[in-house]
Amino acid sequence: MNNNVIPTFALVAAIGIFFFYVYPTWSGSIAAKKVVISFDEKALAAAIAYKAQQNQLADARNAIDPADLARLSAFLPSSVDNVGLILTLNALAARSGLTLSNVDVLTDTLATKSSNTDTSVTNPVGSVSLALSAVGTYTALQTFLQGVEKSERLLDVRELVVKGSDTGVYTYQMKINLYWLR
Repeated sequence: MNNNVIPTFALVAAIGIFFFYVYPTWSGSIAAKKVVISFDEKALAAAIAYKAQQNQLADARNAIDPADLARLSAFLPSSVDNVGLILTLNALAARSGLTLSNVDVLTDTLATKSSNTDTSVTNPVGSVSLALSAVGTYTALQTFLQGVEKSERLLDVRELVVKGSDTGVYTYQMKINLYWLR
């Protein structure tokens, strides 16, 4: 009988270790692997959907006429290009008969406040304000504003201050908003 006690005890201990330690540990790691596989499958499905949408958008963009894309790029450029805009406004003012005397890039308090919030991240269009000072006749101002209106760039004249003169040559101060894609 002594010969059978030790092997029986070892067999019961092995079965106990298996059911109380090995099996729960093993099944827990299998469940964790199943969860990881499920997340990986969801990520793969999302990547496939993203790739399909990306291809669909690329096809839609390729269907647009390149001349229209060039016009859109001029209307709402992908960068600010302050220097190019100032040169364009200066040329427009010269053609209109106005003389630009001062051009300043303003830091807009609303823009700086919104840059700290989530709306600036989701808004794909950025803006910057310019302050212009000009000297010229009223007719020259009208011609300049018509040129700004017909400009290929998206501009808003927010503020216009006219300082009178007895000579017919006025001093104008304007604030203009310029827009671009971020």
